Amino acid sequence: AYEDFVKDTNASIEAKSKDIVEKSQARAKAEGALVQTKEELEATLLELEQLSNYNAQLHQSCDFVLKNFELRQTARDEEVEALRQAKAILSGAKFEEFLQKA
Repeated sequence: AYEDFVKDTNASIEAKSKDIVEKSQARAKAEGALVQTKEELEATLLELEQLSNYNAQLHQSCDFVLKNFELRQTARDEEVEALRQAKAILSGAKFEEFLQKA
């Protein structure tokens, strides 16, 4: 009976030791995966912050363009008209004709 008890105890100790080793390996793998996941999360959050900043810059730029569109369009029209007048003057037309049109 004692010998059977010792054999059973030794077998149980061996099984538990193997179980401890397996669980330690599994824990080490899980900790490695956790570290990698945390690094990926940090990188993703950094990228998200950069994209958010870029989005804010684009939004600001678009707001500026929309706000000044009419002003820029008027300035371009005036510039085109001035170029037409200059072309006409250089072609020999009289400037007074253009003043009367405007």
